[in-house]
Amino acid sequence: MPTNMSLFSVNAILIISTDDRSRILTRYYSAPHAPPGSTSHPGANPYPTVKEQKAFEKGLLEKTNKQTSDVILYDGRVVVFKMEGDVMLYVVGGDENEIMLFGVVLALRDALAILLKNSTDKRTLVENYDLLSLAIDEIIDDGIILETDPVVVASRVSKPPTQDITSVKNIDLSEQGLLNAWEFGKLKLAERMRQL
Repeated sequence: MPTNMSLFSVNAILIISTDDRSRILTRYYSAPHAPPGSTSHPGANPYPTVKEQKAFEKGLLEKTNKQTSDVILYDGRVVVFKMEGDVMLYVVGGDENEIMLFGVVLALRDALAILLKNSTDKRTLVENYDLLSLAIDEIIDDGIILETDPVVVASRVSKPPTQDITSVKNIDLSEQGLLNAWEFGKLKLAERMRQL
């Protein structure tokens, strides 16, 4: 009998300040291909409202503040975490492989260390929120793990695509170049009109 196989493995990614317990970034995911009309399927978001999310985060932070391990089972979910400066990085999964989830939290930690030059604290994360958000988007998409190599993640976040830059360098923006583009466009339009 075939089992329901899915790439969906991350229920949430949380970055919370340990000083004032504020949310820096939280993303909760639901399985992208859930059965229609079902709210209790395996990939369903167990915390659909902000009130439930904040209660979960508060309890999680209280439980992990004094932990020495990096993996816990909280509220029936596998949670892996790392403390960096004054922030906690959490990756929450259902009943997934904790080694895979731990690879995600390490990829996030190391990619942020590369991007922020080893200054991963609340102030730096808020100032570089764009890099933080892009890094998470490169690692996880809708609860599916895409990349766990921090060097690749950091390079995708910090550099523009090279194929676009090379095509921009070859454009002649002088008056003669614009006239050539105009003539080329007129010629192509005339050819297209003759085909109709």
